[in-house]
Amino acid sequence: MKVLDLKCSHDHRFEGWFASADEFESQLSRNLVACPVCSTTEVSRMPSAPRLNLSTTRSDRTEQPSDGNSAIQVIPQPQAVPAIQARALRVMREFLAKTENVGDRFAEEARRMHYDEAPARNIRGVATPEDAHALMEEGIDVMPLPVPAALKEPLQ
Repeated sequence: MKVLDLKCSHDHRFEGWFASADEFESQLSRNLVACPVCSTTEVSRMPSAPRLNLSTTRSDRTEQPSDGNSAIQVIPQPQAVPAIQARALRVMREFLAKTENVGDRFAEEARRMHYDEAPARNIRGVATPEDAHALMEEGIDVMPLPVPAALKEPLQ
């Protein structure tokens, strides 16, 4: 079993497990390998090496001076990126599980709940920027949240 480091054209990094490197190339040529975040099939293999244990480690922080004061900027290490993406996906899946998808009726349903014409509940759906702005002007809290296509359907 080969575990390959992959990334899509949007720089989302992820792992793929394949029987061999040839099997990866075969699936890639048939557009069967897709990014779990954005579903694009424009995927490339990242260089990878076996894990190396080094006696020293790089610092996760770098100091940036600004106007005489020193500020600390946190820079994620490349090996931390997959963990950050995985956590974001877990949070998104939990959000999807705890909300009702009302689709294109989002603005209508949000208004009905706001004016006590429908029971209050956690909803999600699609609204135009104009509808979202109108809802905010009415005092109805809305938040745009792009959902990756891979999360819109059950995972295999």
